[in-house]
Amino acid sequence: MDSEFDLDSQKSIGEKNLFLILLLILNIVGIVMVYSSSYIYAKDIHGSPTYFVIKQLAYLMISISLAFVISKTKFEFWLKYSYFINFLMTIVVALTFVPGIGVMVKGANRWIQLGGYSFQPGEMVKYTVLLSALAYFESFKVYTPKKRIGFGLLTILPLALIIAQPDYGTFMICGMGIFFACYMSSFSRKIFYGLIPIGISLGVGLLLAQPYRVERLKTFLDPWQSPQGSGFQIIQSWMGFANGGLFGKGLGNSYEKLFYLPEAHNDFILSVLGEELGFIGVCFMVVLYLSLIFLGFRLSLQIANRMASLAASSLIFTIGIQSLLNMSVVLGLLPTKGLNLPFISYGGSSLLSNFFAVGLFLSFVGRSEEESFTEIHEPTIQNEDFNQRFQRFREQRGDWQSKDTVGQAPISRL
Repeated sequence: MDSEFDLDSQKSIGEKNLFLILLLILNIVGIVMVYSSSYIYAKDIHGSPTYFVIKQLAYLMISISLAFVISKTKFEFWLKYSYFINFLMTIVVALTFVPGIGVMVKGANRWIQLGGYSFQPGEMVKYTVLLSALAYFESFKVYTPKKRIGFGLLTILPLALIIAQPDYGTFMICGMGIFFACYMSSFSRKIFYGLIPIGISLGVGLLLAQPYRVERLKTFLDPWQSPQGSGFQIIQSWMGFANGGLFGKGLGNSYEKLFYLPEAHNDFILSVLGEELGFIGVCFMVVLYLSLIFLGFRLSLQIANRMASLAASSLIFTIGIQSLLNMSVVLGLLPTKGLNLPFISYGGSSLLSNFFAVGLFLSFVGRSEEESFTEIHEPTIQNEDFNQRFQRFREQRGDWQSKDTVGQAPISRL
């Protein structure tokens, strides 16, 4: 039996190492593409072609260090104090509205600037609100009505501030992450299904509440009605992909980055990649992301602790859904939202928040290496393949929602 445990443990460690290798490849591609897409713009605006790539490298080093430190922490800390951490981030988001601290960029109060450094706290909220929501849903049955209201408002308060900035894209990412956490938790299925139309109605209502969002929707439906106006960015993005063809024009040879495509090194960096590396390069990126997300879910399912498993899978889902939405926007499959491509697009706030999520994920997965092979004593479980393990996970989730679990408070047992 010990040999079976060792074999499965080595397999899990191997998958985690492969996950980290894929993450490393993504960030190497990101550094290369940030330089390729920005060096002309950086030289013209800032006087140095390496202005953006050097900053991105610095952000990457800080982000990796942050992820390493967080990965060595106990996952119980993040789940036990999830409400408090989310509340702290709510205060930080509120600072974006304070004159002298918050900075308005393109009509939105999304940034904090202190000592020459700027930070977008909404990026971090995507993950802190996720942990808070998961703690809320798992403990919902044992909360009194007063606590349900109080902790519920505490969880969604930063979302109200984010939509007031306004930042509809981040709001939608947070919303989808919360719904995923709700579905995977022991929260009542009846209430969950009732919340779906409410959530959709809220999203559509907020979309139509602002004229500029309606204009984006119209542009999405027909960008050619204003090719030099609101449709300019997506048309230039399409031209980049078209110019790239199958194999691309070669690294560094994009035409669209020559002041044609707005946000070439940020939200629309995939278009530059498509032009320089072609359809093959874009497919390579899609495979990288799919592999990373697939491995992330596999590792999540191997975690013995239920809350850690749910939290890890929710973090991976959020990274995956933002990647999907960014690619969809750049390809013209969704209206423009201002979402960057995780680990690829330029931006310190994005890198820090995504590596914060990676650090949490590794902290949760690290728990499986310590416990899952000592706490689980059925040898048959160790020989399960991925599909069997996923089926067992679903069955366990059903058990969590049975009458036997009513009255238990998962958070209090951490």
